[in-house]
Amino acid sequence: MQTNLRIFQADYADANHISALMALLDGYARDPMGGAEPLSEFARENLPVALRARPFLFSVLAFDEAQNDVPVGLINCVEGFSTFACQPLVNVHDVVVAASHRGKRVGEYMLAEVEALARLRGACKLTLEVLAGNVSAQKLYRRVGFDNYQLSPTMGHAQFMQKWL
Repeated sequence: MQTNLRIFQADYADANHISALMALLDGYARDPMGGAEPLSEFARENLPVALRARPFLFSVLAFDEAQNDVPVGLINCVEGFSTFACQPLVNVHDVVVAASHRGKRVGEYMLAEVEALARLRGACKLTLEVLAGNVSAQKLYRRVGFDNYQLSPTMGHAQFMQKWL
């Protein structure tokens, strides 16, 4: 691992961790890959408490110690459950790397920490979704072992879908 990066599980009760998480997440939300809109006022006001209230959520942060411990990366994760395996799974929900640190393997190092934490939880797999146009993220995910989900080649790859409520 690069010696200037400090990568660890966020403590949702730590004000510095929450501040870093919120700043990185807002930056991601403002990026075209995150929807190009800032976090809503509701999310900014309620997310810290909501994170603390849900033990099935965890986040990994990356700080650059060589730059006065500036936050440079974030991954938010949600523990789910695989009924086929009868084991937990971990969904990698948000992956954020500051523009200044892209291409420096920050995402790779954070994903290694997520994998270690998922193994501690007894998870059978990691899942994630990625936009078709986010080619650099797809390259990262494939490099660290992710592939398109399918049960049978004859049925094809799974598609990620949503319905707003």
